Amino acid sequence: MKKAIIIGATSGIGKELVKLFIGNNYKVGLTGLERNGEEELQRQYPGRLDLRYFDCTKDKNSEIIKELVVSLGGLDVLIFSAGIGHLNHNPSFEEENHANKLNVLAFTEIANWTYRFFEKQGKGHFVAISSIAGLRGYRVAPAYHAAKSYQISYLEALKQKAHQSGKPIFITDIRPGFVDTGLSDTKRKFWIATKEKAARQIYDIIKRRKPTGYVTKRWQIVAVIMMLLPSWLLKRM
Repeated sequence: MKKAIIIGATSGIGKELVKLFIGNNYKVGLTGLERNGEEELQRQYPGRLDLRYFDCTKDKNSEIIKELVVSLGGLDVLIFSAGIGHLNHNPSFEEENHANKLNVLAFTEIANWTYRFFEKQGKGHFVAISSIAGLRGYRVAPAYHAAKSYQISYLEALKQKAHQSGKPIFITDIRPGFVDTGLSDTKRKFWIATKEKAARQIYDIIKRRKPTGYVTKRWQIVAVIMMLLPSWLLKRM
């Protein structure tokens, strides 16, 4: 039985991915900040779900993940599904710095540890859920856009390292558009995907080991437009 760890899986997309991986015969390690009804899944799938609750911005992530790998009996796929974003035109430094601790520092620690683990093991698949927001900077949530851009660049570098290694190590960058996770106001947003639909598309991208995937698929059209949009026009939007 294959093993997967999902970081940030007590709500939203991460929690839906847990259900999909368990349903596809994986043993899953779930991590999150606090309990949110995961014990019911444990009862439904005895011996298939291992839980760890901790704060990625404060705790020693790599040490906890090591313990989880031992408990699972190995690791084939690790998915980084944690993230913070403040939709604010004038965020304070404290707000932006708190987001950076998760979106940049914790991401880097976990991505670095995971790649090294897979390199030593000789195989594996690291997946990170970045965002279409990482393609350009924007005045609303500037730190979030910058952090997601950092993640995209970091993942691109890992793809290069994996290719140069000659080992079957796969890196996947998932770039969602708007997803209704219940954590933010999505009433005025367009092309909103349910978390269930987003998770299904993400699972399919992971299964096919695609280097990059947009969720939902039509957000790839927006991505092309965003990259072509001149700076003078973006400033006026």
